[in-house]
Amino acid sequence: MSERKPTRREMLQYGGAVAAGVGLTGCSDLAGQSGPGTPTGSGSYTVEMFPVGEVEFDGVPESVTTYNKGWADMVASLGQASKLRTDRLSAPTLFYDRFDIDYDYDYPPLWQDGGWSKETFYERDADAFLIDPNLLTNWDDNWDESDTEDIATKVGSFFGCHNRRVRGQWQQELGYPENAPSMLEAFDKVGTVLDERARTDAWLDLHEELQSTVQSRLPDGDDTPSIGLINGGSSPGQGEFYVLYLEDNGYEMKPYRDLGLVDDDAFAGVETGQYGLTDYETMLEVDPDIILVHWGITTGSVTSGGDGAFDAEQFRAEYVEPMENDEVGSELTAVQEGRVLPGPTAEQGPLINAFQTELTARLFFPEEFGEVDLDAPLDAPESEQLFDRQRVADIVNGDI
Repeated sequence: MSERKPTRREMLQYGGAVAAGVGLTGCSDLAGQSGPGTPTGSGSYTVEMFPVGEVEFDGVPESVTTYNKGWADMVASLGQASKLRTDRLSAPTLFYDRFDIDYDYDYPPLWQDGGWSKETFYERDADAFLIDPNLLTNWDDNWDESDTEDIATKVGSFFGCHNRRVRGQWQQELGYPENAPSMLEAFDKVGTVLDERARTDAWLDLHEELQSTVQSRLPDGDDTPSIGLINGGSSPGQGEFYVLYLEDNGYEMKPYRDLGLVDDDAFAGVETGQYGLTDYETMLEVDPDIILVHWGITTGSVTSGGDGAFDAEQFRAEYVEPMENDEVGSELTAVQEGRVLPGPTAEQGPLINAFQTELTARLFFPEEFGEVDLDAPLDAPESEQLFDRQRVADIVNGDI
């Protein structure tokens, strides 16, 4: 079904510019033999994206695999969730249950025991892997170019970019800060790969309308509370906090950038340890008005043994109560004022981002957008919703 793919080295010989390597994947013929992207004859087409360069598809992929949930959300947003072959940890049910979106996540994870499982890549048997091939070799020393070429040749081509967070040394060396696509740019490419132009354009319109609505209502002035963003991997009970910076690039910080909150980062310029590690004393020295837990709304998710719904009780037990019970932590302004809050998840395509844009607006501008119900942070009253849920359902269902 597939012809020879370029080696990883061939795909990545760009020196900071996009390569022109070409892979071939896909099973089903395009309707009318005219595909999205650049036609190449016989129903095939090419789509180009950093860092994989130009990839050729011999038909619309009937099955796809992802590693980052943001890329899975791109597929689900296009009404193609049935094509996803992924593991349960990549299923953001918190968002999908309200639209009856489901897909096959009965697969073992690609990352096992500290490395990539080549056998699992074969087991996924996907027509396309929406995964950055650079991620494979740079995260796992036991994975090399021949492994990537083997999967690309015998299973399906790679078409992805690790653009959630762009701060790794390998990303700096390979030109990601200058060339990595934004979430919307990557989504636009995925829409082309999956031949879902109408749904893609509908999402881009919805995103623009949502942003316009929010921007038109953002309060003037400089009275936004200072934000201390800590990673969900922080352990207040052990006195360990992993600080994140709102100015970081990548789609995980998109809601903060879009709402103009980057300048309100309480930790900007503050010296921390490896991976942003800091302690109660530094937290108190900075003393942000709000402590926001990155990934917080996924507390209670399947990754922590829950059913996918946000668990407010677990959030309090894991993050809030240890701070309240600590001698130094209890002095934090955010703790005393009850403003240790669950923040957006890092992973997002267009559907998840719509909810998270609304959530972030409500977290920081409650007088304008409404108070967040901390027991159910994604459930805004209909009169306060910033985008039409039925419109989302219609796009996903193809009722455009």
